[in-house]
Amino acid sequence: MDFRRWTARREPSWSELDRLLQQAERRGLKSLTATEIHQLASLYRAVSGDLARAQHISPHLTQELQALTTRGYAQVYQGLRRQEWQAVRQFYLSGFPAVVQQCAGYIAVATGLFVLAGLMAWWYAWRDPSFIDLMVPDSIIRQVRDRQELWMGSIVGVEPYAASNIMVNNLKVSFAAAAGGITAGLATVYILLLNGVNIGAIATLVGQNNLAFPFWAFVFPHGALELPAIFLAGAAGLLIARALLFPGRLRRVDALKCHSTQAAQLMYGVVPLLVIAGIIEGFFSPNPAVPDLLKYVAGTGLFAALVWYCRREGGME
Repeated sequence: MDFRRWTARREPSWSELDRLLQQAERRGLKSLTATEIHQLASLYRAVSGDLARAQHISPHLTQELQALTTRGYAQVYQGLRRQEWQAVRQFYLSGFPAVVQQCAGYIAVATGLFVLAGLMAWWYAWRDPSFIDLMVPDSIIRQVRDRQELWMGSIVGVEPYAASNIMVNNLKVSFAAAAGGITAGLATVYILLLNGVNIGAIATLVGQNNLAFPFWAFVFPHGALELPAIFLAGAAGLLIARALLFPGRLRRVDALKCHSTQAAQLMYGVVPLLVIAGIIEGFFSPNPAVPDLLKYVAGTGLFAALVWYCRREGGME
């Protein structure tokens, strides 16, 4: 290969890549047009190939092309990362509220199943106290009935450990509820009903022993995010079940692709909600130094903020 002829033929490409890189470095990738960005990526790949050839020809040229490809790598791949983070930011600003609004019916059904089960368990437990013995662990029953105290004090002193365990448990329940859609929704419905029955039985137990006010003070701060997250996960499972059972005019596989995408988008929102709820449940909700009234206010404020966020007009764009 004639080194001088090859260098002369390739130099314009190197100069053009250098020019584009200088502009991107001074004013950012946004200053480049779509065509220029495509050209930059193409030239970067071509110069990377030139570098491999130059290593067998000229140490000086190798150093120059190494510097050029290093700059190109920083702009091409770091620029892609920035675009990915911008896409994530855009999803949580408007994409997630939009999918929540689109799936409002499924979320309402999931919420209704949970609430109905909770109310029925509460009503039945008041009529038949033995029902509580079936649904609530003996250790909690003894602590509430015999010692007239709640069990949340065990979290105090081990907050980081408790918070991580709470997050993991809630994530397991939520992903199980979403994945339950592949059982035609039977597992999803079971998880929603079971959790509703559990909360209804516990609510009756603390109510019968005059501990309802501090119990709900504990639940309100993290429950304002945790319970909606479970309802969203339930809605994700119902979406998948709908695609399996009632694909409509679509082929079942196409219906699954469509509804599974929405279900996945719901779960993208569920995860951060449960992480935040776990931190609150580990560090704030059981804290005896925080007045119960403040916990009610905090929970109400968090729930109102979540509703406002999910109803944002930007979510309909």
